[in-house]
Amino acid sequence: MDDAEARDRLTRLWVDLHEDVVRFVARRAPTELVDDVVSETFLAAWRRVEDVPSEPRPWLFGVARNVLATQVRTHGRWQALGVRLEQEPRAVQEPLDDVATDRTDLRRAWELLGDADREVIALVAWDGLTNIEAAQVLGCRPSTFAVRLNRARKRLLAFSEIPQGTAATLRHMQQETP
Repeated sequence: MDDAEARDRLTRLWVDLHEDVVRFVARRAPTELVDDVVSETFLAAWRRVEDVPSEPRPWLFGVARNVLATQVRTHGRWQALGVRLEQEPRAVQEPLDDVATDRTDLRRAWELLGDADREVIALVAWDGLTNIEAAQVLGCRPSTFAVRLNRARKRLLAFSEIPQGTAATLRHMQQETP
């Protein structure tokens, strides 16, 4: 199937079945999740347009059900995290000057990292993936990812401890090495 046929097929799916999928999801999901789940459902249909059967309605409902289950699990994890954070004792508030200095140092250290180091740290710290999930994203073994993450964290720590004046020199040196 070429791109034009794929676009036509997806357009037909959207026109014919969008409202059905919205109603299906709306009966099962909180209002704030409906649009996201429907969008993800049709994104999956676009990615797998050749796999969509001749009777696509049940298939789309199944995809929507799976997307919704993933959304609910994710939402539940965020709620559990919120509960755990509420149970944690409050940290002693650092003076704002110290916080600003720490953030500046961390930002400078982050900028000194290479793209590969930033990616492995971001997958875990920002995207909330496990080492196994992040390894799948990068197409490597979990043990390989764990080593990359460990090395990237060490470099981040090392860069955060260097004096400010040496940052430009380090950045220049890092760009020269492959």
